Amino acid sequence: MAEDASYRVKYRRRREGKTDYQARRILATSGRPRLVVRPSLRNIRVQLTSAELEGDHVEVSTSSHELINKFGWKGGGKNTSASYLLGLIAGYKALSKGIETSMLDMELRSPTKGARVFAVVKGAVDSGLSIAHSEEVLPADERIRGEHIANYARTLADNQETYQKRFSQYFKRGLKPEQLPEHFEQVKARIQEAFAN
Repeated sequence: MAEDASYRVKYRRRREGKTDYQARRILATSGRPRLVVRPSLRNIRVQLTSAELEGDHVEVSTSSHELINKFGWKGGGKNTSASYLLGLIAGYKALSKGIETSMLDMELRSPTKGARVFAVVKGAVDSGLSIAHSEEVLPADERIRGEHIANYARTLADNQETYQKRFSQYFKRGLKPEQLPEHFEQVKARIQEAFAN
């Protein structure tokens, strides 16, 4: 620690690399809910939260578990396709609660073109939720459908040991990785049908 009397210790969550308080203040005082994307090792959680004096209030929440259990998703729980579908679900849930606009809260993550966070944004925007964004950072439609995963699986088909190892979770759920784009469209249609009324 510094010995100077004017030295100020940063807040604990800033020291831990969890919260950018300057950006959080701007988002919290905007009056709009924040779209928060929290990826973990195997899943993604998407929440729309609004700032209250007593703390954040979660308006809408969804995760990879809901995508798998309720809508029959058999692909990976944290890939770009799953991220888009979770954004779609979160957007439809927000609209059903009367929330029409939101702001993306990236926390301390660096914005990378085509990242999963932006796939969530694209899904939420496609559902009808209004979020300020740039079209250039959104992932391409081919990536969202999972065509890059299907192509990679085709290149590994000759090496069965690596093929089985890389896509073991897909096979456990009963999906061949080459069929991911078609499966994506089926699950997307199920989600749209579930929120159609």
